[in-house]
Amino acid sequence: MRARIILIIGGGIAAYKSLELIRLLRKRAIDVECVLTESATHFVTPLSVQALSGLPVHTELLSLAEDSQMDHIALSRSADLIVVCPATANLMARLANGLADDLATTLLLATDTPVLLAPAMNVRMWQHPATQDNLARLRERGCLFIGPDEGEMACGEFGPGRLSAPEHIAEAIETALFAPTSPEHHRSDHTPLEGRHVLVTAGPTHEPIDPVRFIANHSSGKQGYAIASACARLGARVTLVSGPTALPCPPGVTRHDVQTAAEMLTACETALPADVAVCAAAVGDWRVAEPVTQKRKKTQGEVFTLSLVENPDILATLSRPGVLRPELVIGFAAETETLETHARAKHARKGCDWLLANDVGADASIFGGDHNRILFVTHEGATLWPDMPKSGVADRLAALITDRFSS
Repeated sequence: MRARIILIIGGGIAAYKSLELIRLLRKRAIDVECVLTESATHFVTPLSVQALSGLPVHTELLSLAEDSQMDHIALSRSADLIVVCPATANLMARLANGLADDLATTLLLATDTPVLLAPAMNVRMWQHPATQDNLARLRERGCLFIGPDEGEMACGEFGPGRLSAPEHIAEAIETALFAPTSPEHHRSDHTPLEGRHVLVTAGPTHEPIDPVRFIANHSSGKQGYAIASACARLGARVTLVSGPTALPCPPGVTRHDVQTAAEMLTACETALPADVAVCAAAVGDWRVAEPVTQKRKKTQGEVFTLSLVENPDILATLSRPGVLRPELVIGFAAETETLETHARAKHARKGCDWLLANDVGADASIFGGDHNRILFVTHEGATLWPDMPKSGVADRLAALITDRFSS
């Protein structure tokens, strides 16, 4: 089922960026129904918004022209998330004080749906004590925020108050849609994994053929890095053992770079003891039996045969009973067919506690992509998670890890 948001567009010069946000969200398979404040119509037109969203645009609280079934109550409860972009100082003040004098504010007052605000205003307006008081009050009530950024304003001033980039707002929306939504989850001081050591593997391995060639796979490392980041945000001490990727190390994470499966296993064993091990890396199953030390030259017409031997099984090794076995071992499985059958079999064979399986067949875009669709397998059974961004998968898994240790 597709996610659905209500996008309230406020009246500020940054409103034009909401058009790009709508395009990005629809590209991510998120339906967007829009509400424009009266002042917003001076910056973007209902026609352009409707053309991009493909859904009706709402502007008036009491309008005979609009479907009578879509009043402010029904509209406020028709979506998974309400987004205010741009959230002007005026809109934030009215929301903080419970005013309901137009469709946008009435909708916000009538909803129990999570609300995400993307502020945008002049630097002086953002720094004014009244705005900061409203910000604190809205945060206390559970509203989520993205931005504002610091930069040059349309008025020519420089400082905090600039609307976050549409792609960053889209990412925040995906996280709010698919990650745990309780206010506690989004507090920066909420550190339920403090004192825990989480070991994460990520990325591919490179098994050398000669000094310039190797056997690898399409893994980007994005899912493992997202998991490492999510656990670090919850206070864990995170060790990330990474195969070759182009990704930056997440804040608060200690990274050890490796190339081969054997090096990855050694790094993991060196990092023990750990409370949790998350084996998200796409480790090569085989390596070349005898890689050569000089570049192999191509000979016309030659058939080049490689002799392969099995690599060490990192997930199975970490899952073996013993004093250094992490309390919770989590594996990943990339399959191209009969997903649940293979996932259940791998879960039993490896001896891990949980297994996250995904379909990476020809029609999938998991490798290198930003989304994932997980089959979550435990000893109790299997559950299919909805399609979500890899950051959402990471947050959901981190929440489950937290629940496991808190219980």
